[in-house]
Amino acid sequence: MTPHLRLFRAPEETNGWDDSPVATVRVRLAELLPLVSIAQKLNYLWLKDFLDDEVTITEDLNEVLQSLRATRPSAS
Repeated sequence: MTPHLRLFRAPEETNGWDDSPVATVRVRLAELLPLVSIAQKLNYLWLKDFLDDEVTITEDLNEVLQSLRATRPSAS
């Protein structure tokens, strides 16, 4: 029996990261924030696995968050 070489093509749809799955689920911020807050407060280790994940937000939310970042006092 001779060995056969099989070639597999990469999936057509990628998100720019070689090892990350493509995001396909939409979640309201009102549902997401309390859960992430609880996970952070209770120091769930699995949350660290997702810290490099990117999320897509609206331009107006981004502007508000950037303004908050610029005006909030530093924690020094």
